[in-house]
Amino acid sequence: MAVVATLALAGLTACDDESEPPQRTVKGLRDASTISQREKLRIGINDDFPLMSYLEGNVRKGFDVEIARYIASSLGFQGDLSIQWVPVRTEDRIAKLRSGEVDIVVASFSITPDREQLVGFAGPYLITSPEALVATEYADEIKSLPDLRKEEHVVCVAGGSTTEQLLIERGIPRVEADSPTDCRDGILRGDYHAMVSDKTILAGFRSQNPDQLTLVDMPFGVEEALGIGVPPEDENLRDLVSYFLNKSYLQGQQGETTVWQTAYTNTLGPWLGSAEQPPPLQAPDLVDHDDKVQR
Repeated sequence: MAVVATLALAGLTACDDESEPPQRTVKGLRDASTISQREKLRIGINDDFPLMSYLEGNVRKGFDVEIARYIASSLGFQGDLSIQWVPVRTEDRIAKLRSGEVDIVVASFSITPDREQLVGFAGPYLITSPEALVATEYADEIKSLPDLRKEEHVVCVAGGSTTEQLLIERGIPRVEADSPTDCRDGILRGDYHAMVSDKTILAGFRSQNPDQLTLVDMPFGVEEALGIGVPPEDENLRDLVSYFLNKSYLQGQQGETTVWQTAYTNTLGPWLGSAEQPPPLQAPDLVDHDDKVQR
Protein backbone atom coordinates (compact mmCIF):
# COMPACT_ATOMS: atom_id res chain seq x y z
CA MET A 1 0.00 0.00 0.00
CA ALA A 2 2.92 2.34 0.77
CA VAL A 3 4.37 1.64 -2.67
CA VAL A 4 1.01 2.32 -4.35
CA ALA A 5 0.60 5.56 -2.40
CA THR A 6 4.09 6.67 -3.37
CA LEU A 7 3.43 5.95 -7.05
CA ALA A 8 0.12 7.80 -6.91
CA LEU A 9 1.78 10.81 -5.30
CA ALA A 10 4.51 10.73 -7.92
CA GLY A 11 1.85 10.62 -10.61
CA LEU A 12 0.10 13.66 -9.17
CA THR A 13 3.40 15.51 -8.95
CA ALA A 14 4.16 14.68 -12.57
CA CYS A 15 0.76 15.99 -13.61
CA ASP A 16 1.45 19.20 -11.69
CA ASP A 17 4.84 19.56 -13.38
CA GLU A 18 3.23 19.20 -16.81
CA SER A 19 0.46 21.72 -16.15
CA GLU A 20 0.53 24.90 -18.17
CA PRO A 21 2.07 27.99 -16.56
CA PRO A 22 -0.39 30.67 -15.43
CA GLN A 23 -1.51 32.94 -18.25
CA ARG A 24 0.13 36.36 -18.42
CA THR A 25 -1.99 39.33 -17.43
CA VAL A 26 -2.18 42.94 -18.55
CA LYS A 27 -1.48 44.06 -14.99
CA GLY A 28 1.51 41.74 -14.68
CA LEU A 29 3.13 43.05 -17.85
CA ARG A 30 2.44 46.65 -16.92
CA ASP A 31 3.97 46.18 -13.48
CA ALA A 32 7.07 44.66 -15.09
CA SER A 33 7.41 47.30 -17.83
CA THR A 34 9.37 50.53 -17.87
CA ILE A 35 6.16 52.58 -17.53
CA SER A 36 5.08 51.03 -14.23
CA GLN A 37 6.10 54.05 -12.14
CA ARG A 38 5.33 56.76 -14.68
CA GLU A 39 2.88 59.51 -13.79
CA LYS A 40 2.69 60.46 -17.46
CA LEU A 41 3.20 58.40 -20.61
CA ARG A 42 5.82 60.08 -22.82
CA ILE A 43 4.76 59.75 -26.45
CA GLY A 44 6.95 60.73 -29.38
CA ILE A 45 4.71 62.41 -31.95
CA ASN A 46 4.94 64.59 -35.05
CA ASP A 47 3.85 68.22 -34.82
CA ASP A 48 3.38 69.11 -38.46
CA PHE A 49 1.76 66.28 -40.46
CA PRO A 50 -1.79 67.36 -41.40
CA LEU A 51 -4.38 64.54 -41.06
CA MET A 52 -1.84 62.36 -39.24
CA SER A 53 -0.45 64.44 -36.37
CA TYR A 54 -0.54 68.20 -36.02
CA LEU A 55 -1.25 71.08 -33.67
CA GLU A 56 -4.31 73.29 -34.10
CA GLY A 57 -3.78 76.00 -31.55
CA ASN A 58 -2.79 74.03 -28.48
CA VAL A 59 -4.86 70.97 -29.41
CA ARG A 60 -3.29 67.89 -30.97
CA LYS A 61 -5.27 66.31 -33.77
CA GLY A 62 -4.86 63.60 -36.38
CA PHE A 63 -5.00 59.85 -36.95
CA ASP A 64 -1.73 59.08 -35.16
CA VAL A 65 -2.78 61.28 -32.24
CA GLU A 66 -6.02 59.34 -31.75
CA ILE A 67 -4.20 56.01 -31.94
CA ALA A 68 -1.71 57.30 -29.36
CA ARG A 69 -4.55 58.40 -27.08
CA TYR A 70 -6.19 54.99 -27.37
CA ILE A 71 -2.98 53.20 -26.42
CA ALA A 72 -2.30 55.61 -23.55
CA SER A 73 -5.81 55.16 -22.16
CA SER A 74 -5.53 51.38 -22.48
CA LEU A 75 -2.28 51.47 -20.52
CA GLY A 76 -3.95 53.45 -17.72
CA PHE A 77 -3.05 57.01 -18.72
CA GLN A 78 -6.47 58.64 -19.01
CA GLY A 79 -6.70 61.97 -20.84
CA ASP A 80 -4.11 64.35 -22.22
CA LEU A 81 -3.13 65.49 -18.73
CA SER A 82 -1.64 62.01 -18.26
CA ILE A 83 0.36 62.27 -21.51
CA GLN A 84 3.60 64.10 -22.15
CA TRP A 85 3.74 64.78 -25.88
CA VAL A 86 7.33 64.84 -27.13
CA PRO A 87 7.83 66.27 -30.65
CA VAL A 88 9.97 64.05 -32.88
CA ARG A 89 11.33 64.31 -36.39
CA THR A 90 11.86 61.52 -38.91
CA GLU A 91 15.58 61.27 -38.22
CA ASP A 92 15.47 61.23 -34.40
CA ARG A 93 12.66 58.78 -33.60
CA ILE A 94 15.04 55.87 -33.00
CA ALA A 95 17.47 57.98 -30.94
CA LYS A 96 14.73 59.25 -28.63
CA LEU A 97 13.53 55.70 -27.98
CA ARG A 98 16.99 54.29 -27.35
CA SER A 99 17.98 57.18 -25.07
CA GLY A 100 14.87 56.72 -22.93
CA GLU A 101 13.51 60.18 -23.73
CA VAL A 102 10.16 58.70 -24.79
CA ASP A 103 8.21 55.57 -23.84
CA ILE A 104 6.57 54.98 -27.22
CA VAL A 105 6.66 56.60 -30.66
CA VAL A 106 3.51 57.00 -32.75
CA ALA A 107 4.81 59.00 -35.70
CA SER A 108 4.30 57.41 -39.14
CA PHE A 109 7.03 54.93 -38.10
CA SER A 110 7.49 52.26 -40.80
CA ILE A 111 8.52 48.80 -39.59
CA THR A 112 11.67 47.58 -41.37
CA PRO A 113 14.17 44.77 -40.63
CA ASP A 114 16.96 47.31 -40.06
CA ARG A 115 14.90 49.31 -37.60
CA GLU A 116 13.81 46.16 -35.78
CA GLN A 117 17.48 45.64 -34.87
CA LEU A 118 17.45 48.96 -33.02
CA VAL A 119 13.98 49.37 -31.49
CA GLY A 120 10.92 47.27 -30.69
CA PHE A 121 7.73 47.51 -32.72
CA ALA A 122 4.09 46.75 -32.00
CA GLY A 123 1.73 46.56 -34.94
CA PRO A 124 1.23 47.28 -37.70
CA TYR A 125 -1.71 49.60 -37.10
CA LEU A 126 -1.88 50.88 -40.69
CA ILE A 127 -0.75 49.58 -44.09
CA THR A 128 0.19 52.29 -46.54
CA SER A 129 2.48 52.89 -49.53
CA PRO A 130 4.90 55.50 -50.90
CA GLU A 131 3.69 57.92 -53.53
CA ALA A 132 4.72 61.25 -55.02
CA LEU A 133 3.42 64.72 -54.34
CA VAL A 134 3.93 67.02 -57.32
CA ALA A 135 3.53 70.72 -57.91
CA THR A 136 0.24 70.90 -59.81
CA GLU A 137 1.86 72.77 -62.71
CA TYR A 138 4.10 69.73 -63.31
CA ALA A 139 1.42 67.07 -62.81
CA ASP A 140 1.25 66.35 -66.55
CA GLU A 141 5.04 65.95 -66.74
CA ILE A 142 5.64 63.74 -63.68
CA LYS A 143 3.55 60.58 -63.82
CA SER A 144 6.04 57.71 -63.61
CA LEU A 145 9.38 56.65 -62.16
CA PRO A 146 11.27 57.55 -65.39
CA ASP A 147 9.81 61.05 -65.06
CA LEU A 148 11.30 61.35 -61.57
CA ARG A 149 14.72 60.40 -62.99
CA LYS A 150 14.80 63.24 -65.53
CA GLU A 151 17.49 65.83 -64.82
CA GLU A 152 15.08 68.74 -65.09
CA HIS A 153 12.96 67.43 -62.21
CA VAL A 154 14.23 68.03 -58.67
CA VAL A 155 12.88 65.44 -56.24
CA CYS A 156 12.96 65.95 -52.46
CA VAL A 157 12.91 63.28 -49.76
CA ALA A 158 13.29 63.29 -45.98
CA GLY A 159 16.65 62.02 -44.78
CA GLY A 160 16.54 58.81 -42.76
CA SER A 161 13.16 57.80 -44.18
CA THR A 162 12.29 54.51 -45.85
CA THR A 163 11.43 56.43 -49.02
CA GLU A 164 14.96 57.80 -49.22
CA GLN A 165 16.26 54.23 -49.49
CA LEU A 166 13.54 53.52 -52.04
CA LEU A 167 14.81 56.30 -54.31
CA ILE A 168 18.41 55.14 -53.89
CA GLU A 169 17.49 51.59 -54.93
CA ARG A 170 15.67 52.87 -58.02
CA GLY A 171 18.39 55.26 -59.09
CA ILE A 172 16.30 58.40 -58.68
CA PRO A 173 18.34 61.58 -58.00
CA ARG A 174 17.13 63.39 -54.91
CA VAL A 175 17.65 66.31 -52.58
CA GLU A 176 17.67 65.30 -48.92
CA ALA A 177 15.72 67.49 -46.49
CA ASP A 178 15.39 67.35 -42.70
CA SER A 179 11.71 66.42 -42.81
CA PRO A 180 8.79 65.84 -45.21
CA THR A 181 7.49 69.27 -44.20
CA ASP A 182 10.67 70.86 -45.54
CA CYS A 183 10.11 69.07 -48.84
CA ARG A 184 6.52 70.33 -48.99
CA ASP A 185 7.61 73.88 -48.28
CA GLY A 186 10.26 73.61 -50.99
CA ILE A 187 7.68 72.56 -53.57
CA LEU A 188 5.44 75.47 -52.66
CA ARG A 189 8.41 77.86 -53.00
CA GLY A 190 9.34 76.39 -56.37
CA ASP A 191 12.64 74.84 -55.19
CA TYR A 192 11.50 71.27 -55.94
CA HIS A 193 9.18 69.74 -58.49
CA ALA A 194 8.13 66.71 -56.45
CA MET A 195 8.63 64.83 -53.22
CA VAL A 196 8.28 61.16 -52.30
CA SER A 197 6.95 59.99 -48.96
CA ASP A 198 4.26 57.86 -47.35
CA LYS A 199 0.90 58.61 -48.93
CA THR A 200 -0.72 59.39 -45.57
CA ILE A 201 1.73 62.26 -45.08
CA LEU A 202 1.30 63.42 -48.68
CA ALA A 203 -2.48 63.36 -48.41
CA GLY A 204 -2.22 65.64 -45.40
CA PHE A 205 -0.05 68.13 -47.25
CA ARG A 206 -2.42 68.12 -50.21
CA SER A 207 -5.42 68.64 -47.93
CA GLN A 208 -3.94 72.02 -46.98
CA ASN A 209 -2.97 73.02 -50.53
CA PRO A 210 -5.33 71.15 -52.90
CA ASP A 211 -4.84 73.60 -55.78
CA GLN A 212 -1.06 73.74 -55.61
CA LEU A 213 -0.24 70.09 -54.94
CA THR A 214 -1.26 66.90 -56.75
CA LEU A 215 -0.94 63.35 -55.38
CA VAL A 216 0.48 60.95 -57.99
CA ASP A 217 0.17 57.17 -57.65
CA MET A 218 3.70 56.00 -58.43
CA PRO A 219 4.25 52.28 -59.17
CA PHE A 220 6.89 51.68 -56.50
CA GLY A 221 5.38 48.24 -55.91
CA VAL A 222 5.90 48.20 -52.14
CA GLU A 223 3.78 48.60 -49.05
CA GLU A 224 4.76 50.06 -45.71
CA ALA A 225 3.53 48.84 -42.34
CA LEU A 226 3.30 51.59 -39.74
CA GLY A 227 4.05 50.45 -36.21
CA ILE A 228 4.35 51.85 -32.70
CA GLY A 229 7.95 52.05 -31.56
CA VAL A 230 8.95 50.95 -28.06
CA PRO A 231 12.33 50.74 -26.31
CA PRO A 232 14.23 47.67 -27.55
CA GLU A 233 14.66 46.19 -24.08
CA ASP A 234 11.03 46.47 -22.97
CA GLU A 235 9.29 43.39 -24.37
CA ASN A 236 6.55 43.75 -21.77
CA LEU A 237 5.54 47.16 -23.07
CA ARG A 238 5.72 45.94 -26.66
CA ASP A 239 3.40 43.03 -25.86
CA LEU A 240 0.96 45.33 -24.05
CA VAL A 241 0.72 47.70 -27.02
CA SER A 242 0.32 44.73 -29.39
CA TYR A 243 -2.42 43.30 -27.20
CA PHE A 244 -4.46 46.52 -27.24
CA LEU A 245 -3.99 46.99 -30.99
CA ASN A 246 -5.24 43.44 -31.47
CA LYS A 247 -8.18 44.10 -29.14
CA SER A 248 -9.23 46.98 -31.38
CA TYR A 249 -8.74 44.84 -34.49
CA LEU A 250 -10.92 42.02 -33.12
CA GLN A 251 -13.65 44.47 -32.12
CA GLY A 252 -13.66 45.81 -35.67
CA GLN A 253 -13.92 42.30 -37.08
CA GLN A 254 -16.99 41.78 -34.93
CA GLY A 255 -18.64 44.85 -36.40
CA GLU A 256 -18.10 47.11 -33.40
CA THR A 257 -17.25 50.78 -33.83
CA THR A 258 -13.63 51.29 -32.79
CA VAL A 259 -11.40 54.24 -32.04
CA TRP A 260 -9.29 53.16 -35.03
CA GLN A 261 -12.16 53.27 -37.51
CA THR A 262 -13.51 56.56 -36.17
CA ALA A 263 -10.07 58.15 -36.32
CA TYR A 264 -9.46 56.97 -39.89
CA THR A 265 -12.89 58.05 -41.12
CA ASN A 266 -12.47 61.53 -39.66
CA THR A 267 -8.95 62.11 -40.99
CA LEU A 268 -7.50 60.05 -43.84
CA GLY A 269 -10.71 58.55 -45.18
CA PRO A 270 -11.96 61.54 -47.21
CA TRP A 271 -8.58 61.75 -49.00
CA LEU A 272 -7.48 58.13 -49.33
CA GLY A 273 -10.75 56.18 -49.35
CA SER A 274 -11.89 53.40 -47.04
CA ALA A 275 -9.54 51.11 -45.12
CA GLU A 276 -9.59 48.47 -42.39
CA GLN A 277 -7.30 48.06 -39.43
CA PRO A 278 -4.69 45.36 -40.12
CA PRO A 279 -4.08 42.58 -37.59
CA PRO A 280 -0.97 43.24 -35.49
CA LEU A 281 1.78 40.64 -35.67
CA GLN A 282 2.61 38.41 -32.69
CA ALA A 283 -0.08 39.87 -30.44
CA PRO A 284 -0.05 37.98 -27.12
CA ASP A 285 -3.05 36.37 -25.46
CA LEU A 286 -3.34 38.15 -22.11
CA VAL A 287 -5.85 38.16 -19.28
CA ASP A 288 -7.28 41.66 -18.85
CA HIS A 289 -9.05 41.75 -15.50
CA ASP A 290 -10.19 45.34 -16.02
CA ASP A 291 -11.90 44.33 -19.25
CA LYS A 292 -13.72 41.48 -17.49
CA VAL A 293 -14.96 43.86 -14.80
CA GLN A 294 -16.26 46.29 -17.44
CA ARG A 295 -18.08 43.53 -19.25
